[in-house]
Amino acid sequence: MGRTVLPFSRVLEQEAQEWRKFRRGLRREDQEFLDRLFEEARLHVQAGVYASRPWPFETILISILLEHEKALVELRSKIKVLEEKEEKVSSNDGNPLDPPEAVK
Repeated sequence: MGRTVLPFSRVLEQEAQEWRKFRRGLRREDQEFLDRLFEEARLHVQAGVYASRPWPFETILISILLEHEKALVELRSKIKVLEEKEEKVSSNDGNPLDPPEAVK
């Protein structure tokens, strides 16, 4: 008879449990970051089911990387907006502290 394939959400939970000892060795704030990584992987459970890879940890890592990439793109976008605002302010007679009405 064939093997029963566990649901990916269960596989993900098992993987998190296997990292339990590693987690205990981390500082408290790092434990929270590790927990957040596994939470990010849980956002893509359906994709993990669909992928059905022989090494589920690959799917978990890709899910985490996907969330990190989304965060990076968002941060880059926010930085660009801030830089554009800074350029507008600094182009105000070269002194960002001068109010527009004081410039002659």
